[in-house]
Amino acid sequence: MTTPPALLIAGHGTRDEAGAEAFRAFVRELGRRHPELPVAGGFIELSPPPLGEAVTELVERGVQRFAAVPLMLVSAGHAKGDIPAALAREKERHPGISYTYGRPLGPHPSLLNVLERRLAEVLGDWDRAEVTVLLVGRGSTDPDANAEVHKAARLLWEGRGFAGVETAFVSLAAPDVPSGLERCVRLGARRIVVLPYFLFTGILPDRVREQTSAWAAGHPEAEVRSAEVIGPEPELLDLVMERYREALKGDLRMNCDSCVYRIALPGFEDKVGMPQQPHFHPDDDGDHPHGHGHHHHGGHAHAH
Repeated sequence: MTTPPALLIAGHGTRDEAGAEAFRAFVRELGRRHPELPVAGGFIELSPPPLGEAVTELVERGVQRFAAVPLMLVSAGHAKGDIPAALAREKERHPGISYTYGRPLGPHPSLLNVLERRLAEVLGDWDRAEVTVLLVGRGSTDPDANAEVHKAARLLWEGRGFAGVETAFVSLAAPDVPSGLERCVRLGARRIVVLPYFLFTGILPDRVREQTSAWAAGHPEAEVRSAEVIGPEPELLDLVMERYREALKGDLRMNCDSCVYRIALPGFEDKVGMPQQPHFHPDDDGDHPHGHGHHHHGGHAHAH
């Protein structure tokens, strides 16, 4: 029997060891569930193993063809530029391999169901009709990525009976968590659930919880509860396999309508047509801090 193309999972990376281990455990579970399939995973930055090491692992197992799936909720700089650039570099390092590239997870209905479950876990005796949800995303310098979080918030609100679903970001984009909570109160909210739009635990989800607690302590007029991250749920495992199968079929349906590398958006005109520039990340050459300053200029590229 012919071995199917391998599955390569590409993660963002985190300085939080528990978050990095959650990713690695997720990759192991995918491999356990699909013994017929070579599975490996690596990070773009901050955490071992680096993506290049994961590709080498697959090559050493005899893999020549694989599909790469970005384990990311939104299509920002990493999914649009860094991962394609890293894969192009690995193709140069390993002549003879070929790959297809899947799309990020996005606000898929199955993940929205998990988010609803996370909310239900903390609602207790609260009536949904009296609860405003604050969905908090990572935040990006890419407006398309931030818009994806707003899309998820709208889809989460539709048909689920909450008073409203507002949006905030924990880094790189406004409004921040305190500003998002203020907005909820100004809109009349008295009961708020802060819902982190993250796959796994880590420094940024922890920061969301800390900022939420600090704000709530100074605003006794509002009742505020914090929900958990999505986590390694069966729905997430199934969705990654769905993205894998899409990639193999070539049915990617990437959203280019509001991509800064294709369309001139106000304030981002200089990004249009930017060529794909492979560039190295810290775990390729050693462990040293990696800033996000390169997100503001010509470091990122886009493979359309």
